[in-house]
Amino acid sequence: MLIDQLKNTLCLGIAGNFAGHLEQAGETPDFVNVKTLSTTAPKGIFPYYVPGSDQQIGVFPLASDCIRYPQDLAENAHLQAEPEVCVLFDVHYEFGKISDLKPKLFAAFNDCSIRKPGAKKISEKKNWGPDTKGISSTFLPITNLNPGCELDQFRIASFLQRDGKVNAYGNDSAVCSYSYFHDQLLEWMVDKLNHQADFGPLENLNQIIHQCAFPKQIMISFGATTYTEFGESVFLQPGDTISIYVYDAEVHTPEQISAHAHGEEIELAGCSLLKQEIV
Repeated sequence: MLIDQLKNTLCLGIAGNFAGHLEQAGETPDFVNVKTLSTTAPKGIFPYYVPGSDQQIGVFPLASDCIRYPQDLAENAHLQAEPEVCVLFDVHYEFGKISDLKPKLFAAFNDCSIRKPGAKKISEKKNWGPDTKGISSTFLPITNLNPGCELDQFRIASFLQRDGKVNAYGNDSAVCSYSYFHDQLLEWMVDKLNHQADFGPLENLNQIIHQCAFPKQIMISFGATTYTEFGESVFLQPGDTISIYVYDAEVHTPEQISAHAHGEEIELAGCSLLKQEIV
């Protein structure tokens, strides 16, 4: 798939779907007043690209080769990559509400974010112009989100290269270790897309969907893995390269993926790789 084909696609992300990530990112206070069904439930869904919007969030942010550093913040931008998997869905509606989401494709994703304590909405941290989000140009097919689906055997790994050295950035994690996954996640997403209110850091998604004239496709990233000790403490700078692998654990071992990130020539089968330089 060409990234330009996503310019008419509403793009969203899930907050708090991986135990421990919000705490590491310093974003737990943002959700102190957001009530969830359980302690493990995600906090909500946020937009980072709304086609046709005349606000900052209407700027198309996706790129597959670079992340553009926010120039107005000089060296003070607390910029972190967020290694994730994203899924492209076909959307079905009934009476102005989403009735079903049908998964089509998935890919490695970088929900790159600026850490802004006190930001009113999550979306304020997510889109500061073109080339500020990352998506692999390699999409893989998915037919459903039932237990046993294609994603079940995949893992997410990420690495940062700086000054010739490569370090693990996010903890190598099974996609199945998302707090909400399979049918539970699908039902939760449909409910939030239809009923999430404008409250705290969250926004009214049904209103956004109406503003987008009921998009035929929606892309949703499922949430970022936890960081390694290195990744938690290191912010991105120009000259860095971030690599995110969504890989088939029945084909490759974590050691093979790490070796590839360190420069070994390994043929990657059944893998969606995103590699971005910070510029």
